[in-house]
Amino acid sequence: MGEYARSLAIAQGAAARWPGASIQFILSREAPYAAQSPFPAALLASSPTFHSAAVIEIMNNWRPDIVIFDNAGRTAQLRAAQMLGARVVYISARRRQRNKAFRLSWMRLIDEHWIAYPEFIAGKLQLMERFKLRLLGRPAVRYLDVTLTRARGSPDLRVGILDDYLLMVPGGGTGHPRAGDAVEIFLQAARGLAAVGVDTVFVGRVGTQSAVTEAAPGTAGAPASGFAAGSRARLLGSLPQAELAELMRGARLIIANGGSTLLQAIACGKASVAVPIAGDQAGRIRRCVHLGVAVAAPLAADAMVKIAVELWRDGARLDALAGRAAALGLADGVDVALRAMTALLAS
Repeated sequence: MGEYARSLAIAQGAAARWPGASIQFILSREAPYAAQSPFPAALLASSPTFHSAAVIEIMNNWRPDIVIFDNAGRTAQLRAAQMLGARVVYISARRRQRNKAFRLSWMRLIDEHWIAYPEFIAGKLQLMERFKLRLLGRPAVRYLDVTLTRARGSPDLRVGILDDYLLMVPGGGTGHPRAGDAVEIFLQAARGLAAVGVDTVFVGRVGTQSAVTEAAPGTAGAPASGFAAGSRARLLGSLPQAELAELMRGARLIIANGGSTLLQAIACGKASVAVPIAGDQAGRIRRCVHLGVAVAAPLAADAMVKIAVELWRDGARLDALAGRAAALGLADGVDVALRAMTALLAS
Protein backbone atom coordinates (compact mmCIF):
# COMPACT_ATOMS: atom_id res chain seq x y z
CA MET A 1 0.00 0.00 0.00
CA GLY A 2 2.85 2.40 0.82
CA GLU A 3 4.22 2.23 -2.71
CA TYR A 4 0.83 2.98 -4.26
CA ALA A 5 0.06 5.84 -1.84
CA ARG A 6 3.43 7.44 -2.57
CA SER A 7 3.10 7.04 -6.35
CA LEU A 8 -0.48 8.31 -6.25
CA ALA A 9 0.63 11.46 -4.41
CA ILE A 10 3.35 12.04 -7.02
CA ALA A 11 0.90 11.40 -9.87
CA GLN A 12 -1.62 13.84 -8.42
CA GLY A 13 1.13 16.43 -8.06
CA ALA A 14 2.18 15.85 -11.69
CA ALA A 15 -1.42 16.19 -12.89
CA ALA A 16 -1.70 19.53 -11.09
CA ARG A 17 1.66 20.74 -12.46
CA TRP A 18 0.99 19.52 -16.02
CA PRO A 19 -2.80 19.43 -16.60
CA GLY A 20 -2.33 17.96 -20.06
CA ALA A 21 -0.19 15.06 -18.88
CA SER A 22 -1.26 11.50 -19.64
CA ILE A 23 -0.69 9.36 -16.53
CA GLN A 24 -1.18 5.62 -16.23
CA PHE A 25 -0.62 3.04 -13.48
CA ILE A 26 0.18 -0.64 -13.85
CA LEU A 27 -1.25 -2.50 -10.85
CA SER A 28 -2.14 -5.92 -9.57
CA ARG A 29 -5.87 -6.46 -9.87
CA GLU A 30 -5.69 -8.21 -6.49
CA ALA A 31 -4.57 -5.02 -4.74
CA PRO A 32 -7.38 -3.55 -2.59
CA TYR A 33 -6.85 -0.08 -4.06
CA ALA A 34 -6.79 -1.14 -7.74
CA ALA A 35 -10.48 -0.56 -8.42
CA GLN A 36 -10.41 2.92 -6.83
CA SER A 37 -7.44 4.36 -8.73
CA PRO A 38 -8.35 7.85 -9.98
CA PHE A 39 -5.99 7.39 -12.94
CA PRO A 40 -6.26 4.95 -15.84
CA ALA A 41 -4.73 1.65 -14.75
CA ALA A 42 -3.68 -1.53 -16.50
CA LEU A 43 -4.55 -4.40 -14.17
CA LEU A 44 -2.40 -7.52 -14.16
CA ALA A 45 -2.96 -10.86 -12.44
CA SER A 46 -0.45 -10.03 -9.70
CA SER A 47 2.41 -7.61 -9.04
CA PRO A 48 3.76 -6.07 -12.29
CA THR A 49 7.20 -7.26 -11.16
CA PHE A 50 6.14 -10.78 -12.20
CA HIS A 51 4.74 -9.82 -15.60
CA SER A 52 7.60 -8.33 -17.59
CA ALA A 53 6.13 -9.21 -20.98
CA ALA A 54 2.86 -7.40 -20.19
CA VAL A 55 4.63 -4.38 -18.71
CA ILE A 56 6.93 -4.09 -21.72
CA GLU A 57 4.01 -4.42 -24.13
CA ILE A 58 2.14 -1.62 -22.33
CA MET A 59 5.21 0.63 -22.49
CA ASN A 60 5.80 -0.18 -26.17
CA ASN A 61 2.22 0.72 -27.04
CA TRP A 62 2.01 3.80 -24.84
CA ARG A 63 5.58 5.13 -25.22
CA PRO A 64 5.83 7.16 -21.99
CA ASP A 65 8.31 10.00 -21.44
CA ILE A 66 8.98 8.98 -17.82
CA VAL A 67 8.55 5.59 -16.15
CA ILE A 68 8.60 5.37 -12.36
CA PHE A 69 9.29 1.98 -10.77
CA ASP A 70 8.30 2.24 -7.12
CA ASN A 71 10.21 -0.33 -5.06
CA ALA A 72 9.61 -2.93 -7.79
CA GLY A 73 10.67 -3.87 -11.30
CA ARG A 74 12.86 -6.20 -13.31
CA THR A 75 16.01 -5.54 -15.31
CA ALA A 76 14.15 -6.34 -18.53
CA GLN A 77 11.48 -3.76 -17.70
CA LEU A 78 14.01 -1.01 -16.92
CA ARG A 79 15.99 -1.82 -20.07
CA ALA A 80 12.85 -1.75 -22.22
CA ALA A 81 11.87 1.66 -20.84
CA GLN A 82 15.35 3.02 -21.60
CA MET A 83 15.30 1.59 -25.13
CA LEU A 84 12.02 3.43 -25.75
CA GLY A 85 13.77 6.67 -24.89
CA ALA A 86 11.88 7.09 -21.61
CA ARG A 87 13.62 8.54 -18.58
CA VAL A 88 13.73 5.90 -15.85
CA VAL A 89 13.09 6.62 -12.17
CA TYR A 90 13.50 3.99 -9.47
CA ILE A 91 12.20 4.48 -5.92
CA SER A 92 13.76 2.32 -3.21
CA ALA A 93 11.97 1.99 0.12
CA ARG A 94 14.00 -0.82 1.66
CA ARG A 95 17.68 -1.68 1.91
CA ARG A 96 17.35 -4.67 -0.44
CA GLN A 97 15.84 -2.53 -3.20
CA ARG A 98 18.39 0.21 -2.58
CA ASN A 99 21.19 -2.32 -3.02
CA LYS A 100 19.63 -3.47 -6.30
CA ALA A 101 19.48 0.11 -7.55
CA PHE A 102 23.20 0.54 -6.76
CA ARG A 103 24.25 -2.42 -8.88
CA LEU A 104 26.31 -1.10 -11.77
CA SER A 105 24.01 -2.76 -14.30
CA TRP A 106 20.98 -0.95 -12.88
CA MET A 107 22.76 2.36 -12.40
CA ARG A 108 23.36 2.42 -16.17
CA LEU A 109 19.61 2.05 -16.73
CA ILE A 110 18.33 4.50 -14.12
CA ASP A 111 18.27 8.27 -14.60
CA GLU A 112 16.98 9.09 -11.10
CA HIS A 113 17.13 7.04 -7.89
CA TRP A 114 14.74 8.33 -5.26
CA ILE A 115 15.20 7.00 -1.73
CA ALA A 116 11.75 6.92 -0.16
CA TYR A 117 12.69 8.03 3.36
CA PRO A 118 14.69 10.89 4.88
CA GLU A 119 18.42 10.47 5.33
CA PHE A 120 18.18 9.94 9.09
CA ILE A 121 15.94 6.90 8.44
CA ALA A 122 17.44 5.48 5.24
CA GLY A 123 21.05 6.30 6.05
CA LYS A 124 23.62 8.43 4.26
CA LEU A 125 25.17 7.25 1.02
CA GLN A 126 27.79 4.68 1.85
CA LEU A 127 31.39 4.75 0.65
CA MET A 128 30.82 2.17 -2.10
CA GLU A 129 27.62 3.90 -3.22
CA ARG A 130 29.46 7.22 -3.53
CA PHE A 131 32.33 5.51 -5.38
CA LYS A 132 29.95 3.96 -7.92
CA LEU A 133 28.23 7.30 -8.49
CA ARG A 134 31.58 8.98 -9.17
CA LEU A 135 32.57 6.12 -11.47
CA LEU A 136 29.43 6.24 -13.64
CA GLY A 137 28.28 9.80 -13.11
CA ARG A 138 24.71 8.55 -12.75
CA PRO A 139 21.98 8.29 -11.61
CA ALA A 140 20.94 11.38 -9.68
CA VAL A 141 20.11 10.33 -6.10
CA ARG A 142 17.52 12.16 -4.01
CA TYR A 143 15.81 11.58 -0.67
CA LEU A 144 12.05 12.04 -0.90
CA ASP A 145 11.74 12.53 2.88
CA VAL A 146 7.94 12.27 3.15
CA THR A 147 5.05 12.46 0.70
CA LEU A 148 2.28 14.51 2.26
CA THR A 149 -0.51 15.42 -0.12
CA ARG A 150 -2.20 18.74 0.57
CA ALA A 151 -5.98 18.96 0.44
CA ARG A 152 -7.54 21.10 -2.27
CA GLY A 153 -11.01 22.27 -1.31
CA SER A 154 -11.73 19.26 0.94
CA PRO A 155 -14.49 19.59 3.53
CA ASP A 156 -13.40 20.24 7.10
CA LEU A 157 -13.25 16.75 8.57
CA ARG A 158 -12.91 18.18 12.07
CA VAL A 159 -16.57 19.22 12.23
CA GLY A 160 -18.00 17.70 15.39
CA ILE A 161 -14.55 16.98 16.83
CA LEU A 162 -13.19 19.01 19.72
CA ASP A 163 -10.12 21.19 19.29
CA ASP A 164 -7.93 18.84 21.32
CA TYR A 165 -8.09 15.35 19.87
CA LEU A 166 -5.81 12.36 19.64
CA LEU A 167 -5.54 10.82 16.18
CA MET A 168 -4.99 7.08 15.72
CA VAL A 169 -3.81 5.78 12.34
CA PRO A 170 -2.90 2.07 12.26
CA GLY A 171 -2.33 2.24 8.50
CA GLY A 172 -1.61 -0.94 6.61
CA GLY A 173 -3.82 -0.82 3.52
CA THR A 174 -2.73 -4.42 3.12
CA GLY A 175 -2.05 -6.88 5.93
CA HIS A 176 1.30 -7.53 7.53
CA PRO A 177 2.11 -11.21 8.19
CA ARG A 178 2.96 -10.78 11.86
CA ALA A 179 0.45 -8.08 12.70
CA GLY A 180 -2.84 -9.15 11.16
CA ASP A 181 -4.68 -8.00 14.26
CA ALA A 182 -2.99 -4.59 14.43
CA VAL A 183 -6.15 -2.67 13.51
CA GLU A 184 -8.14 -4.46 16.19
CA ILE A 185 -5.47 -3.68 18.79
CA PHE A 186 -5.52 -0.01 17.78
CA LEU A 187 -9.32 -0.08 18.13
CA GLN A 188 -9.04 -1.55 21.63
CA ALA A 189 -6.63 1.24 22.52
CA ALA A 190 -9.08 3.81 21.09
CA ARG A 191 -11.79 2.44 23.37
CA GLY A 192 -9.44 2.66 26.34
CA LEU A 193 -8.44 6.24 25.57
CA ALA A 194 -12.05 7.31 25.09
CA ALA A 195 -12.97 5.66 28.39
CA VAL A 196 -10.50 7.87 30.29
CA GLY A 197 -11.81 11.04 28.66
CA VAL A 198 -9.45 11.53 25.70
CA ASP A 199 -11.25 12.62 22.53
CA THR A 200 -9.95 10.04 20.06
CA VAL A 201 -10.31 9.97 16.27
CA PHE A 202 -9.62 6.65 14.56
CA VAL A 203 -8.80 6.56 10.84
CA GLY A 204 -8.46 3.24 9.09
CA ARG A 205 -10.02 0.28 7.39
CA VAL A 206 -11.88 -1.93 9.87
CA GLY A 207 -12.01 -5.67 9.25
CA THR A 208 -14.92 -7.98 9.80
CA GLN A 209 -13.36 -9.30 13.00
CA SER A 210 -14.09 -6.02 14.72
CA ALA A 211 -17.37 -5.03 16.30
CA VAL A 212 -16.79 -1.54 14.93
CA THR A 213 -18.00 -0.65 11.46
CA GLU A 214 -16.88 2.22 9.28
CA ALA A 215 -18.80 5.45 9.57
CA ALA A 216 -20.74 6.49 6.51
CA PRO A 217 -19.43 9.45 4.54
CA GLY A 218 -20.28 12.76 6.14
CA THR A 219 -20.58 11.35 9.68
CA ALA A 220 -17.19 12.45 10.94
CA GLY A 221 -18.68 13.78 14.15
CA ALA A 222 -20.70 10.67 14.96
CA PRO A 223 -19.54 8.30 17.71
CA ALA A 224 -18.05 5.14 16.30
CA SER A 225 -20.43 2.21 16.10
CA GLY A 226 -19.51 -0.45 18.61
CA PHE A 227 -18.39 2.06 21.28
CA ALA A 228 -20.48 2.77 24.33
CA ALA A 229 -23.15 5.47 24.07
CA GLY A 230 -21.58 8.86 24.72
CA SER A 231 -18.13 7.56 23.78
CA ARG A 232 -15.50 10.17 23.04
CA ALA A 233 -14.18 8.07 20.15
CA ARG A 234 -14.85 8.86 16.50
CA LEU A 235 -14.33 6.48 13.58
CA LEU A 236 -13.79 7.92 10.11
CA GLY A 237 -12.87 4.81 8.12
CA SER A 238 -10.24 5.05 5.40
CA LEU A 239 -9.51 8.53 4.04
CA PRO A 240 -7.67 9.96 1.05
CA GLN A 241 -4.13 10.98 1.94
CA ALA A 242 -4.83 14.71 1.62
CA GLU A 243 -7.74 14.52 4.07
CA LEU A 244 -5.70 12.45 6.51
CA ALA A 245 -2.96 15.08 6.39
CA GLU A 246 -5.48 17.78 7.35
CA LEU A 247 -6.56 15.75 10.36
CA MET A 248 -2.91 15.25 11.32
CA ARG A 249 -2.28 18.98 11.26
CA GLY A 250 -5.15 19.53 13.70
CA ALA A 251 -4.31 16.75 16.16
CA ARG A 252 -2.64 17.28 19.52
CA LEU A 253 -1.10 13.80 19.55
CA ILE A 254 -0.87 11.08 16.88
CA ILE A 255 -0.54 7.33 17.41
CA ALA A 256 0.64 5.75 14.17
CA ASN A 257 2.36 2.72 12.71
CA GLY A 258 6.09 2.93 12.14
CA GLY A 259 5.90 3.34 8.38
CA SER A 260 5.19 6.33 6.19
CA THR A 261 2.36 7.42 8.48
CA LEU A 262 4.82 8.15 11.29
CA LEU A 263 6.95 10.32 9.01
CA GLN A 264 3.85 12.18 7.85
CA ALA A 265 2.96 12.92 11.48
CA ILE A 266 6.50 14.19 12.14
CA ALA A 267 6.40 16.30 8.96
CA CYS A 268 3.23 17.92 10.32
CA GLY A 269 5.21 18.90 13.43
CA LYS A 270 3.16 16.74 15.78
CA ALA A 271 4.00 14.75 18.88
CA SER A 272 3.80 11.07 17.93
CA VAL A 273 3.57 7.63 19.49
CA ALA A 274 4.95 5.02 17.09
CA VAL A 275 3.79 1.40 17.11
CA PRO A 276 5.51 -1.22 14.91
CA ILE A 277 3.11 -3.35 12.88
CA ALA A 278 5.67 -4.79 10.44
CA GLY A 279 9.17 -6.17 10.81
CA ASP A 280 10.99 -3.28 9.15
CA GLN A 281 9.33 -0.62 11.31
CA ALA A 282 11.09 -1.21 14.64
CA GLY A 283 14.43 0.14 13.41
CA ARG A 284 12.74 3.17 11.87
CA ILE A 285 11.00 3.90 15.16
CA ARG A 286 14.26 3.60 17.10
CA ARG A 287 15.84 6.29 14.91
CA CYS A 288 12.90 8.62 15.49
CA VAL A 289 13.01 8.01 19.24
CA HIS A 290 16.77 8.66 19.24
CA LEU A 291 16.13 12.05 17.62
CA GLY A 292 13.47 12.84 20.19
CA VAL A 293 10.66 13.22 17.66
CA ALA A 294 8.56 10.21 18.69
CA VAL A 295 7.82 7.91 21.61
CA ALA A 296 7.72 4.15 21.05
CA ALA A 297 4.94 1.83 22.18
CA PRO A 298 4.47 -1.91 21.67
CA LEU A 299 1.54 -3.34 19.71
CA ALA A 300 -0.49 -3.89 22.88
CA ALA A 301 -3.63 -1.91 23.69
CA ASP A 302 -2.98 -1.43 27.42
CA ALA A 303 0.57 -0.22 26.85
CA MET A 304 -0.53 2.11 24.06
CA VAL A 305 -3.18 3.66 26.31
CA LYS A 306 -0.78 4.07 29.25
CA ILE A 307 1.95 5.73 27.17
CA ALA A 308 -0.48 7.97 25.29
CA VAL A 309 -2.31 9.13 28.43
CA GLU A 310 0.96 10.01 30.17
CA LEU A 311 1.95 12.10 27.13
CA TRP A 312 -1.50 13.65 26.78
CA ARG A 313 -1.35 14.95 30.34
CA ASP A 314 2.19 16.33 30.01
CA GLY A 315 1.87 19.47 27.92
CA ALA A 316 5.53 20.40 28.19
CA ARG A 317 6.63 17.02 26.86
CA LEU A 318 4.10 17.16 24.04
CA ASP A 319 5.34 20.60 23.02
CA ALA A 320 8.97 19.46 23.12
CA LEU A 321 8.24 16.46 20.87
CA ALA A 322 6.29 18.63 18.43
CA GLY A 323 9.00 21.28 18.39
CA ARG A 324 11.75 18.81 17.58
CA ALA A 325 9.57 17.22 14.86
CA ALA A 326 8.96 20.58 13.22
CA ALA A 327 12.66 21.48 13.49
CA LEU A 328 13.62 18.50 11.31
CA GLY A 329 12.16 20.40 8.36
CA LEU A 330 11.36 17.30 6.33
CA ALA A 331 11.00 18.04 2.63
CA ASP A 332 7.78 17.45 0.71
CA GLY A 333 8.61 14.40 -1.38
CA VAL A 334 6.06 15.37 -4.02
CA ASP A 335 7.86 18.67 -4.59
CA VAL A 336 11.22 16.85 -4.76
CA ALA A 337 9.80 14.45 -7.35
CA LEU A 338 8.21 17.19 -9.46
CA ARG A 339 11.42 19.21 -9.59
CA ALA A 340 13.32 16.11 -10.67
CA MET A 341 10.78 15.26 -13.37
CA THR A 342 10.84 18.84 -14.65
CA ALA A 343 14.61 18.54 -15.09
CA LEU A 344 14.26 15.15 -16.81
CA LEU A 345 11.72 16.47 -19.29
CA ALA A 346 13.93 19.48 -20.06
CA SER A 347 17.10 17.45 -20.61
